[in-house]
Amino acid sequence: MRIETFGKDVEVTPALHSYVEEKLARIGKHFDQHCDARVTLKLQKPDHHVDASVNIPGQTLHAEANGQTMYAAIDVLADKLDRLVIKHKEKKHQHAPVPAPLGDNDA
Repeated sequence: MRIETFGKDVEVTPALHSYVEEKLARIGKHFDQHCDARVTLKLQKPDHHVDASVNIPGQTLHAEANGQTMYAAIDVLADKLDRLVIKHKEKKHQHAPVPAPLGDNDA
C-alpha cells in the first residue's frame, strides 16, 4: 500500500508520517492488490483534522476525523477506514455471482 501524507498549515514530521503509515498499514492487509491512500493533516482550531481517500480496486473510500491531538485524529481515522473497508468487502462478497450448479441439463 502506498500512502501519501500532506499537511495543510501543519508540518508533517517524520514521526507523524511514520505514525500514519503504521496505522493505515492494516487497511492494506485487506487486499491482495495494490491500493493507494492520500492523507491530509490540517489544523482547524481548536481540533486537529485528518482526512483520507483510499483508492481500492473498483472504488474510492473517503473518511474524515477530528481529535484533540493529531495522533488521536489519526487513530480515529484509521478505525473509520478499517470499518469502511470491511463494509465494502462484505458488500462485494454479497453481490458476487453464484455459480450455476453442475448437473444434467435436460432441456
